[in-house]
Amino acid sequence: MYGNLSIVDTPVGQQPADDPELLAAFEARIDRGEKIEPHDWMPAEYRRQLIRMIEQHAHSEIIGALPEGTWITRAPGFKRKMALMAKVQDEVGHAQLLYSAAETLGKPREAMIDDLLNGKSKYSNVFNYPAVTWADTAVIAWLIDAGAIINQHTNAKGSYGPYCRALDRICIEESFHLKYGYDNVVTLATGTPTQRAMLQEALNRWWRPIMHFHGPPDKASQHTEKLVRWKVKMATNDEMRQEFLESYVPKIWDLGLTVPDPNLRKNSETGQWEFSDPDWDEFKRVINGNGPCNAERLAVRRMAEEQGRWVRQALRKPNHAYVAPLS
Repeated sequence: MYGNLSIVDTPVGQQPADDPELLAAFEARIDRGEKIEPHDWMPAEYRRQLIRMIEQHAHSEIIGALPEGTWITRAPGFKRKMALMAKVQDEVGHAQLLYSAAETLGKPREAMIDDLLNGKSKYSNVFNYPAVTWADTAVIAWLIDAGAIINQHTNAKGSYGPYCRALDRICIEESFHLKYGYDNVVTLATGTPTQRAMLQEALNRWWRPIMHFHGPPDKASQHTEKLVRWKVKMATNDEMRQEFLESYVPKIWDLGLTVPDPNLRKNSETGQWEFSDPDWDEFKRVINGNGPCNAERLAVRRMAEEQGRWVRQALRKPNHAYVAPLS
């Protein structure tokens, strides 16, 4: 554990310089493909960036359970209610794995939760949009989880051991989520005209957040170059977005759905997908707390934190009887 969090919280440029010999040895290990473990020496910036990335991933799993969770009681039929409940439970479990991985770097879970609730720590933009209909949950479970799997499969080959092992386990469960989402999408796509229209409307609502999912373009990302150099990230934002488009746009078209971007096309010369500007100003507004559901999402988490306080207090006092509050 990294007991003193002062370096973690110190802005870049104000942190003490790393020992050049230790840094050279560290980067040589990275180049050899070795995993870095919690007890190993690591640059302060490597530790800081890992904490930032892993805790934001953990927050995204927790907050990401909310749009779908509101549909558990309204899901069509008992089978789909049970499947959605299991998926939401998995997402919360993923957050616990990720918080544990981040704690190995020295930041207590309580501090991470505090930073989420006070707005200091971010989470994925896509979870600040409402799930308006049942079709929205299908699009989330298929395409948002597809984007997540691309990210997680890629970064599971990275350099920090605890994070990679957490991602390996998470990816196994996410593959089931992807199948669940695809089944829901196919059911709607092959259903009545009303169901098909509902699905198309949901895709139209979610396409821009989906294009935001992997983060800003590489030219606008302040972290990408160093994260890739140290194998914290194994691909850039643009590379993962291209992989998503290559894998899933043909599947969307095969279902007879329309992608709401008239400029979306694959360039036959470059092999790259071209698309309209997905409004990165909106991305910035939402990540800074001004999206459709930012306030609602954090309000729910604050309520859960407050209502669960007595449980945490009881667990800290195993030898004393503790009575839950009546209200």
